[in-house]
Amino acid sequence: TGNEIVRELQSRGYTVDWVDSGHEGMVRAISAEYDLITLDRMLPGIDGLTILTTIRSVGIPTPVLMLSSLGDVDERVRGLRAGGDDYLTKPFDPEEMTARLEALLRRNQAPTAQAQTSLCVGSLELDLISRKVRRDGQDIELLPTEFRVLEFMMRHAGQTVTRTMLFEAVWGYHFDPGTNLIDVHMGRLRKKIDPSGVKPMIETVRGAGYILA
Repeated sequence: TGNEIVRELQSRGYTVDWVDSGHEGMVRAISAEYDLITLDRMLPGIDGLTILTTIRSVGIPTPVLMLSSLGDVDERVRGLRAGGDDYLTKPFDPEEMTARLEALLRRNQAPTAQAQTSLCVGSLELDLISRKVRRDGQDIELLPTEFRVLEFMMRHAGQTVTRTMLFEAVWGYHFDPGTNLIDVHMGRLRKKIDPSGVKPMIETVRGAGYILA
């Protein structure tokens, strides 16, 4: 329940706002005052997918963990494609939710350990300080998770990157072979990095993963 989740997060030192109305959730999310947002797919008033689509359309990059029922596979995919960073299926243990949230917060806030401030592969440039990405001099707008996926692939340019490597490096927990989380994010990233008319930089290595070159 909502109360259990709030208690679990508060016990770990987090400040938590909880609302069960889609309208109020939209107001809070658009305020951009939060480090992380959890969104239930089904909310009264305005559903979670509409809230997610809206905040992404106005440029709010806050990481979002979507919550959905076990049977809603298509809805989970829609949530990820709309800009969600991760999803958790109900019912779930509050501790697992906390672990997912901690992983999202860690990767969104962790400073770059390397002295290197930019990555460059061919005509693709990624600035680790400003977090801007360009290809052929054109700016590319990426969401935080897309940025992390691209950063990892650029650090391993020319090498086959497996789904397991991506999952553990970007999401921060063990790979679930039953999830299509990586495929959805990679599909979103490819549309931005490899628009029609240009030579694709991201290739699928059948049965193995992906390669950027």
